[in-house]
Amino acid sequence: MSPPNSGRTLFFFEKPSAMRQLQRFFRSPDTICVAAEGHLLSAQEPGSIRPEWKSWRFDALPIVLPTIPVSCGTNRSGQSHEPKIAAIRQALGGVERVIIATDPGREGSMIAWEVLEHLGWRGRVDRLKLGALDDVSIRRAFAALAREPGSGERDYAAYLEALCRQYEDYHLGLNGTRAISLRLRPPAFREPWRFGGVQTPTLAILADLEERIRSFVPQDFFKVALHVGTPSGAELTLWHAPKERIFDAAVAETIRAAAAAWSGPLAVDLRDVRRAPPRLFSKDTLARRCAKRFGWDPQHTAGLAQDLYDQGYLSYPRTESEYLPEGQAADAATVIAAVTSVLTHLRSLISQADVPLIRRGAKGHYVKDPGEHHAIVPLRKVPEQSRLSADQFRLWDLIAKAFLAAHLPDGIDARTSVTAEVGTTLGSKRFVASGSVIRVPGWRAVYGSEAELEVDLVPGKAKREAEATSARLPFVEDGEAASAASAEIATAMTEPPRRITRGELPVVMGRLIDQVDDPAAKRALENPVNPNEPKGLGTAATRDTILPKLLKSRYITLANGKDPAIEVTEVGLAFITAVRRVFPAYGDPVGRAMFEAELAEIGRAATRAEAVQRANTFRQRTRARLDELIAAISSSSALSLDPSLIPPSQTDNRPPTSAMTSFAVSLAERKGLKLPRGCKSSISVCRAFLDTHAGPRAPQTDNARQPGDRRIPSAAMLSYARSLAEQRGLTCPPEAETDFEACRRFLDAHVSQPRQRTGEPSSGATNGKTPAERDKRRSRVPRMARAAAARRRA
Repeated sequence: MSPPNSGRTLFFFEKPSAMRQLQRFFRSPDTICVAAEGHLLSAQEPGSIRPEWKSWRFDALPIVLPTIPVSCGTNRSGQSHEPKIAAIRQALGGVERVIIATDPGREGSMIAWEVLEHLGWRGRVDRLKLGALDDVSIRRAFAALAREPGSGERDYAAYLEALCRQYEDYHLGLNGTRAISLRLRPPAFREPWRFGGVQTPTLAILADLEERIRSFVPQDFFKVALHVGTPSGAELTLWHAPKERIFDAAVAETIRAAAAAWSGPLAVDLRDVRRAPPRLFSKDTLARRCAKRFGWDPQHTAGLAQDLYDQGYLSYPRTESEYLPEGQAADAATVIAAVTSVLTHLRSLISQADVPLIRRGAKGHYVKDPGEHHAIVPLRKVPEQSRLSADQFRLWDLIAKAFLAAHLPDGIDARTSVTAEVGTTLGSKRFVASGSVIRVPGWRAVYGSEAELEVDLVPGKAKREAEATSARLPFVEDGEAASAASAEIATAMTEPPRRITRGELPVVMGRLIDQVDDPAAKRALENPVNPNEPKGLGTAATRDTILPKLLKSRYITLANGKDPAIEVTEVGLAFITAVRRVFPAYGDPVGRAMFEAELAEIGRAATRAEAVQRANTFRQRTRARLDELIAAISSSSALSLDPSLIPPSQTDNRPPTSAMTSFAVSLAERKGLKLPRGCKSSISVCRAFLDTHAGPRAPQTDNARQPGDRRIPSAAMLSYARSLAEQRGLTCPPEAETDFEACRRFLDAHVSQPRQRTGEPSSGATNGKTPAERDKRRSRVPRMARAAAARRRA
């Protein structure tokens, strides 16, 4: 599609809300605006490309395509995007220039470029990067556009990076899931073993932690308490609790005995400890804070942040940065004034004469290069509380307070430490008592009593042992003499690592560097391009989508609580074991992070030609890895898994039918087996037991329709089969409860036979209907049940 010399410009937006925000800035008849409302194109299923790819056959793998074929997608209501694409095609026919104004980032670039490529656009393309949708940010974006004549070329590189991510996800999910399900999956597990380039190494992180927790053996360790008194009457308790814990009771007793006989001077240290405000929010840290404070799912938080961005109240939310560019420091006073016009109770914290405190550098909030997108912050445009939902305002309030706190003075605590040096045969041992009081609240005045709840521990690590502190210490002078009143040993127990929670998982994926202890691995994960954003798994825009996928596959379960902990199931552990056995690279989180860093280089290409070359190299590498993966799986065997260890499906947690239970009990008695736990209360456990022991499954053939050979009858079919059996005085066969074909045969055999009752004629009209009409009516039911089952499979 070649552009005419019309001088007309088309603005390509992601959403109508953003389009309306910008349409206020131009009214020229030479300007056309279109809005995509998300991705308009979707990848085609393999079976729609080649019929032989529809069935799951190992000998057809790997399925590799030079590019992913796409077609018009559908919206949430199921309506096709074809009319919208046709309208964009028509609009492009009369323009000379396209300005992409979708959300900044790879996904936003892809939404526009994939349509332009699909329609064959060959004209000029520029990129308008809207970091926020308030008036000032929009004007700055247009000014930046005027200064960057090559913005479209660089944005094409970002599009190719997103396209390559999609290319790998498509092929890995397609080939890896089929291959692993067909060859490695335990027979007791009926569902596909879903495989993905990001979700599999993410599961590996959780599985390694799960193994550490399960293999953890608690140990007793010892602390020694020294109770001392002074001639002035002061009494206090000092503790010897070194970082290198004492595990030997004899060592602890030696120290206790020396402490019990101690006398000497006390050293008193009084100092002010400054506490700087926390960093601003990235998408992942915001999700973690909201999960911890409000119990929100990360996807819920992301949706709220996107809504506030679309309305012009927040900066772009899909960011990995916790910093602001130095050039925005001059905006702080204006934004704070706007924020306090809504949070009026905090207005007194900012004096009219005071200038907001600007902290620069890595330990502050303003840096020279904060990354592709800066931290999430409020804007000059502020909301009316009545116009937002309760959750939207809570989120805006949280982000606004973080911005305000970042520009207030440090908090100052008055900290007192009292120390005694006790000589022992093992050397000098230090006993300490400490206390701390807030002298100057500083930024903590924004939060009040909530300020002390802001500490975030490193996910997946053992909980730090609390330091022995006292809220109130007696007055003791430095060097004052004291003597021991008594000494005692306190026993404590080591704790296993903490489980990663739902809200912490995106942070873990982004900061993989905090999860590894090997110095070489830590160095490998450092990011020389942007030290504030080390290499990780996935992108900020997609990390919150991984946990639902792992839950759907039953690789993990969630505990109870506001921010539930993640526990890896036996299915998840078996899956990671299988992956690492055949292709360890896909179960290596650090290796995957390095791989993604190389992928990100596509988006940093300076020219379109360079980006295309890097993308082609990446696709070739992806195809080579697929060949290696299939070859490795081809020579491997399936794992075994106790059916009782398979967690129930979220959609099928019903008790088994009486026929299934009877069949399972008789099968166990006949084969001398023990019924697995839950076999009589969970249909999934009972079904897995029957699948494993009722007889061999049909062998995998070229005509297998799915990764599991035996189809499960639908709830409608089962209900009708049981009802039919009861009406006709028959016993519903046990195999009909677990096998679709057996259930269909039973229905086909009995549904057309009229029920015989005593004294009922075998022919003639009943209620005005002939036997043929009654049979025709009854025959509709199994067809309806089969049609419903087919719709569910589709």
